[in-house]
Amino acid sequence: MALTELKIKNTKAKDKSFKLADEKGLYLLISANGSKHWKCKYRYDGKEKKLSFGAYPEVSLAEARRKRDEAKRLLADDIDPGLHRQERKLARLLGAENSFELIALEWHAKNVANWTPDHGNRILTRLKKDILPWFGKRPISEIKARELLNTLERIQKRGAVETAHRALQNCSQVFRYAVITGRAEYDICSNLRGALQPVKVRNHSSITNPNEISALLKVIDGYEDTSLLNVH
Repeated sequence: MALTELKIKNTKAKDKSFKLADEKGLYLLISANGSKHWKCKYRYDGKEKKLSFGAYPEVSLAEARRKRDEAKRLLADDIDPGLHRQERKLARLLGAENSFELIALEWHAKNVANWTPDHGNRILTRLKKDILPWFGKRPISEIKARELLNTLERIQKRGAVETAHRALQNCSQVFRYAVITGRAEYDICSNLRGALQPVKVRNHSSITNPNEISALLKVIDGYEDTSLLNVH
């Protein structure tokens, strides 16, 4: 007989664990301490196996049945649902290890000693503010050029065109590092050349004061290119 929410709620714990059966292999295991966990029996390759679907009431009766039906569909395609779950879990773990965020932070840590403290902090702040919130948790190999461009265009829209260009440069450095370490196939940033608005060139004021020009000429005249002193 199929379970109902009312029956589940009204069933009390006993001295020993026991089962409340639903249908098609699904049952609720009620422990002596009162906890209730969904289980599902199935057979694959002639062996009886079990799946766990979580605790009640966090996983409702309807949700447990949905999970059971998903497992049955896999069995109909000759796929072991338990093994399928393990493979998906492994894929998620590998994805987390190869996430853009993890690789970006790794790249930053390897290079920060070569930068001034201010420069290193600016790069990290730029990544954390403008890039990582959008796809930092994603496996770097799954990120597409269009997705990155959308993120850079958000920066542009607030008027920070130069920041968008610098963010693109940093992302390219991260992707190249991922290629070198075997976690990406190529640098997708190369597909975005010319996609951003150009940075406006700032014209610096010219020296017009004769005294300032004279001082500048003296500096130039007295300049010595020390690189030539080491030529043998």
